[in-house]
Amino acid sequence: MKIFGITILTMGLLMGFSLSMDILLGFDIITSLKNAFNPFLVMEAAEMCVLFFFIFLLVIESILLFFQKRKEEANKQKNQPQS
Repeated sequence: MKIFGITILTMGLLMGFSLSMDILLGFDIITSLKNAFNPFLVMEAAEMCVLFFFIFLLVIESILLFFQKRKEEANKQKNQPQS
């Protein structure tokens, strides 16, 4: 979950930086948002598939790691001697 959180945080910070630079250059907010999402609008179908595949892998990896750690913690609690 840390990897997923860091990825979202980094994306948000970079998009905020990009929007603030556009606003400082004199663009209005609508134009700044269009500039931020423009790379996604000009992608071809194959590029979109690769992008969604990478996002899917990121999400699946985070979920699998979460459940794996949760299972390990449950096994540790089971194996501890009770007093």
